[in-house]
Amino acid sequence: MQAHPRSTLARASRRRHRWHTRWRYLPRWQRCLVLPWCCGFVGTTVLLLALRAAPLPDPSLVYPTHIDASDGSRLAEWTRKGTRAEHVPLAQIPPALQAATLAVEDARFYQHGAFHWTSLARASWVDLMHGSIVQGGSTISQQLAKNLYLNQHRTLGRKLREALYALQLELHESKPEILEQYLNTVYYGHGAYGVGAAAQLYFGKPVSDLSLAECALLAGLPKGPSLYSPLLHPDAARARQRTVLQRMVQAGFLSQSAADAALHTPLQFAALSAPSLAAPYFTDMAVHEAERRFHLSADDLDRGDLRIVTTLDPVLQAAAERAIASTLPAGSGLQAALVALDPQTGAVLALVGGRDYVHSPYNRALAERQPGSTFKAVVYAAALSHGWTPDRQVLSEPTSFMYDRNKLYTVHDYGDFYAHRPITLREALARSDNVYAVTANLEVGPQQVVETARQLGFKGLLRPYPSLALGVFPTSPLQLATAYAALANGGKHVLPYAVQALDDPRSGRHWTTLPASQQALDPAVAFQLTDLLRSVLEPGGTGYAARTYLHGPAAAKTGTTNTDAWMVGYTPRVVCAVWVGYDDNRPLTVQEAHMAAPIWGKFMGTAQQRRPGDWFTPPPNLVPVTLDPVTGQLATPACGSTETDYFVAGTAPVETCTLHSSTVPPAPAPAARPWWRRWWP
Repeated sequence: MQAHPRSTLARASRRRHRWHTRWRYLPRWQRCLVLPWCCGFVGTTVLLLALRAAPLPDPSLVYPTHIDASDGSRLAEWTRKGTRAEHVPLAQIPPALQAATLAVEDARFYQHGAFHWTSLARASWVDLMHGSIVQGGSTISQQLAKNLYLNQHRTLGRKLREALYALQLELHESKPEILEQYLNTVYYGHGAYGVGAAAQLYFGKPVSDLSLAECALLAGLPKGPSLYSPLLHPDAARARQRTVLQRMVQAGFLSQSAADAALHTPLQFAALSAPSLAAPYFTDMAVHEAERRFHLSADDLDRGDLRIVTTLDPVLQAAAERAIASTLPAGSGLQAALVALDPQTGAVLALVGGRDYVHSPYNRALAERQPGSTFKAVVYAAALSHGWTPDRQVLSEPTSFMYDRNKLYTVHDYGDFYAHRPITLREALARSDNVYAVTANLEVGPQQVVETARQLGFKGLLRPYPSLALGVFPTSPLQLATAYAALANGGKHVLPYAVQALDDPRSGRHWTTLPASQQALDPAVAFQLTDLLRSVLEPGGTGYAARTYLHGPAAAKTGTTNTDAWMVGYTPRVVCAVWVGYDDNRPLTVQEAHMAAPIWGKFMGTAQQRRPGDWFTPPPNLVPVTLDPVTGQLATPACGSTETDYFVAGTAPVETCTLHSSTVPPAPAPAARPWWRRWWP
């Protein structure tokens, strides 16, 4: 039987009257809370529905950045998230490792929905007291959201995004699925992400074979992978393992006796292996250059899916690594760095920053050390640019120089070995004579030398002192190679670069590097110095030991200090700088001080075959002149030894050698025959 319409309307009217009456008699503070509560409920419902309907973002680990060599071969699949093993299903992860992770990271993981409100309130109070984000109170869901989709910055905006992503994860995936993803993405140190990579890294076994003791140790690492690394800090790692086991006991996952037994179980760690990263020093430098040159943010690289095409020549890179490995003594702390450039463009063809990237990622190719006598090429470039000529002679003997009116500077050659006679510029370079270099520096003007160095790319501290000529102000192998590139390309200063192109498929953008150069020296000066530097590789030159590895002409200069050994040189298509020394500035032995030359020679021998080319052609304003090196004058047929140097037209010597005169005395006239000889045979 249906209700009468009038009675239905009457009941509805009475209900509205009751609600109106109750609303009128509610306290004001309760009435003020009703509307925000209703709005909050509606807003939360809409937010949850929106998060449930929206798909999860693509995690950055799926799309690494590809780094390729110049020939298209793959150098690395790089990501800030590091190296990782294959995804391990939760069923293959030991229950002990799951329990240990929950106990130490989020014991109420299966009871809460994305947030642990008590921990969140405690962390919020601590953050409020400090005025910044110092504690997170993060659950496993929040940590997974951060690892997959966000950076590591401690900001309020990032925490809010983390909370939304954590909610979205909980709405889209089950608790076991979230735990599985977490265990496969969390960082365990030394570049290992995920339990599969961590088990192989630390114990050399699959994660399914881990014992309780090993599981407890791994579970404690994410809080501080570097602080608790058992390979670096075994005592701290054991203390952290003890904490994890006690948390498992408190959470009811483990008995005290089992925890004590696990704590006393001996652990066997695997040896730290090298990463599968080709040319690691170069690759690391290329990534940082891509960030700087193409204005990439950290998020751009984190999201990945980029292709970086580098300038690296894999053949030359292998030759560089082989030259260093075959020269430096095994088991020694001696280090080396090598940089090779294309002098025409500045492209980095090969780069080695040390002997072992895993144990020391410090890139010595970018580190500044005293260049020693390799800086003399800069001094002589300034001298030739300001009126000096190759026939200029300086007396090679211990000399004291007066400067700044009343200051005295005494110069010694390496090993106190002098010619004790006047020598030309060619011989000064071959012998690496210090007296000649300081004389040129002071006569041309140290400030002029500093300006020339700046034009050639030296960026560090330089002071106009007499000792400037001897390379006392530090520079890096990369800067030194760049300076010598100007001698190999006709006097142009080029900007070195390691990235030649970058593709971003997401945005459809493509960037390329356009080589940049600026004229720094007169081409005639560059050729003159190049021709003079060939003497370093001739018999009697300081770099003669490297010549046995070469397959053609080259120009080079050696340099030696108490703590550093150098050799830098070039052909028309490759310039290479090599440094050898100790990180702690330990003095070099006599044998160690001569190791840069064979490294350079071995590499340049391969480079000459890999990148062959005709030798330099002199500019039209230069003329070759044959001199007597003893007098510096024009050679005569009577001169025992000669040298051929190039002079700008009008600057060559005009006097012939006075020490070896070419004048041939006339033959004596035959004696007059007696008169009787004419009549009597």
